Amino acid sequence: ETNEEKIARAMSAAPPAISAGATILDNDGTVLREGSNGWTCLPNTMPDDHAPICNDALWMKMMQALGSQAPFEADGIGISYMLQGDIGAGVSNATPFHPDHKNAEDYTEMGPHLMIIVPKAMLEGIPVDPSSGGPHVMWRDTPYAHIMVPVAAAD
Repeated sequence: ETNEEKIARAMSAAPPAISAGATILDNDGTVLREGSNGWTCLPNTMPDDHAPICNDALWMKMMQALGSQAPFEADGIGISYMLQGDIGAGVSNATPFHPDHKNAEDYTEMGPHLMIIVPKAMLEGIPVDPSSGGPHVMWRDTPYAHIMVPVAAAD
C-alpha cells in the first residue's frame, strides 16, 4: 500500500473541512503529511484493520494512554471521527484490552460514527448497550470511557 493510499484512507475518516488540514500519521507514528489544524488522522485504528480514524488533541492523548495502558482522565471534551465505521474491526464494548476482541461476548461493530470523550461524571444516564441504535457508552468502567454516536447506517 502506498503512502498516498494510506493518506486518502485516513482522510476519509472525517469531514473534508477537518481532514484537509489534519496531520496524517501511519500507525507506527511516521508522519505521512504535516497538518495545521490540530487534528490527527490515521489509516487504521489498529494495525491493518483499514478502519480509519481522525482525532482531536484530547483523543490523541487518550489513545496514547490506551496504547500504554496508562491512567487517563478526560479534562474536557474530545472528538474522534470514524466515518468509514469499523465493520470487521470491532472491539469488546466493555473491555479495551480483551485478548480476543472478535470472540468477546460483547463484541461490537459500528457503521459511520463519531466518538466523544467527556469527564466521566457526564456519562451518567447514557446506555451502554450498542444494540440500542443510538448513542451509548463504550468501556464505561475504564478510564477510557467514551460516547459512541452513530451518524449513518452501516453498509
